[in-house]
Amino acid sequence: MPHDPDAAAREAAARAAARVAQAQGGVPPVPGAPAAQQGQPLHTAQQPRAGQAVPQQAVPQAQRPSAAPVGNRVGMNNEVREGDLDLNAALRRMLQLGGSDLHLTVGAPPMARVDGGLVPLEGFDIQKPDGLRRVLYSVLSQRQRETFEEELELDFAYALVGEARFRVNLYQQRDSLGAAFRVIPYEILPLESLGIPPVVANFAGLPRGLVLVTGPTGSGKSTTLASIIDLANRSRNDHIMTVEDPIEFLHRHKRSLVNQREVGADTHSFQSALKHVLRQDPDIILVGELRDLETISVALTAAETGHLVFATLHTQDAAQTIDRIIDVFPAYQQGQVRAQLANALQGVVCQTLCRRSDGPGRAVATEVMIATPAIRNLIREGKTHQIYSAMQAGAKQGMHTMDQHLADLVRIGRISYETGLEKCHHVEEFNRLTGRGTGVAQGATTAGSAI
Repeated sequence: MPHDPDAAAREAAARAAARVAQAQGGVPPVPGAPAAQQGQPLHTAQQPRAGQAVPQQAVPQAQRPSAAPVGNRVGMNNEVREGDLDLNAALRRMLQLGGSDLHLTVGAPPMARVDGGLVPLEGFDIQKPDGLRRVLYSVLSQRQRETFEEELELDFAYALVGEARFRVNLYQQRDSLGAAFRVIPYEILPLESLGIPPVVANFAGLPRGLVLVTGPTGSGKSTTLASIIDLANRSRNDHIMTVEDPIEFLHRHKRSLVNQREVGADTHSFQSALKHVLRQDPDIILVGELRDLETISVALTAAETGHLVFATLHTQDAAQTIDRIIDVFPAYQQGQVRAQLANALQGVVCQTLCRRSDGPGRAVATEVMIATPAIRNLIREGKTHQIYSAMQAGAKQGMHTMDQHLADLVRIGRISYETGLEKCHHVEEFNRLTGRGTGVAQGATTAGSAI
């Protein structure tokens, strides 16, 4: 065959173009193809003609695209490498120890919170910046990566299928990543198994109103709320709507219909979800957290208009909870909000976890306030400082203070006196209830004043 120098030149040019396209992540041009097809994605350029059978390889499986690390650091590979942390193995080890949280940060091995204290996980290396970043990015979706890169904070859920779920908070510190994994058991335990007083179960049967479960971070608020919602789910023929960030406990449809919405995935915000929730015909509404004025306002309105609303706050006692809600509003609205809250509030459960002295684990201590007519009047008249005394005398209605419950736990040997002293709100009252001498505890109060 005679040599065709033009054909050789075209072939050389095609090979050069192919190398350029490959380097840029594109598709090599097809010699002789129309210009409109050059450089198009493979799945676009290879669309079959009408009536033509579709080859299996011509329909690529949908895959989640990767994202650049924080700050779009060019050239950093986010693929987990040999020698990086085995995240699932660390989580399983933490579960074996009976831990509640796993902490990952640079310069330390994985740390588990066991019985309230942090312990290192044996057999796991100190974490390095690039390796930890690769591991944590490997469990994020494209949208989650983009959100984290913009906000530098991210809450999401992670699961070991069939073992446990985790609420995860991802954050940046000193130009590296850190994360906290909180255990969320698959099984929702009944209230009595958690050590919650029986009176709390009554809240699940209320027709309407606002019930608040409060306490510091890590005090078991979500677990208690999940048990209350599960009790309602088992005993009522209702529609339950939850708005959470993220979804923690998974509820199946039992006697009730349960729909769970996650902020960031199913709705843009608590405010956005609550604006529309009343149009979704709910009987019971769970709000993961009352974070701002608008969320509180909608929750109060829902409770006033015939819905049963459950929510959480990070407050230490019942009186502080009421003041916190009212203080969110400007002064000119606070009188109206007091009246709304006095009418809508049904009860407050405050709780904390204490290290047990009779074995491993932690015991829950609670404060329960029931919105009796006397309590409602105190709220309406702005006399929240008198609520503590009303609770002390409200045993017949099912009320008790945190100090009373702590003293009970000390008397039965569930927790030590020292642990109770650390957690109590009023030192003199706690010592009187336990029959001990006077003392001072960090964070406690005497005569209603902070020490």
